[in-house]
Parts: sequence; structure tokens; C-alpha cells
Amino acid sequence: MVNALENQRLNTVLDVKVQLTVRLGSCQLAMRDVLELNPGAIIQLNQRANAAVGLYVNDKLIALGEVVVVEESFGIKVTQLVGEATS
Repeated sequence: MVNALENQRLNTVLDVKVQLTVRLGSCQLAMRDVLELNPGAIIQLNQRANAAVGLYVNDKLIALGEVVVVEESFGIKVTQLVGEATS
């Protein structure tokens, strides 16, 4: 009985939409510099090109991964779940 109730509760939230975000890096700019941005401007991020990117669900980091190109779109290959022991 308890197991069926737990499954019913889980099924209730399985279709809830969440926001997935991949964070490539960040930087700090003075507002003066932000206002001077133009199309084609390049902003240097504080992350190396080969570093893992963060996968966030509703602003909570859940995994790390690598950026991949799938046909003409970007994707992410999950390499580690947060909290998972590293080898």
C-alpha cells in the first residue's frame, strides 16, 4: 500500500517542467563596459575551453559535462553527477 502511494506521488511530479541551464562560464564587467557592447563583441569568460560546464536545474547545480555539437545544435554530454564520488 505504501509503495503504491509513493509511486502515485512520484508520478504527480514527473511531468512538472523545470528550467535546465548550461553554464559555460562567467565574468565581471563594469556597467560602462556592458553598455558599450555591440554585436560581434567578444567577452572573455573565466573558464578554460576544455573545462567542464555546469548543468543546472532551477539554478541548482546537478551535473558537470562537456559541450558537444549534434548536427547544427549544441548539446551537453553529462560526465559527472554532483555528489557522485570521483575516481
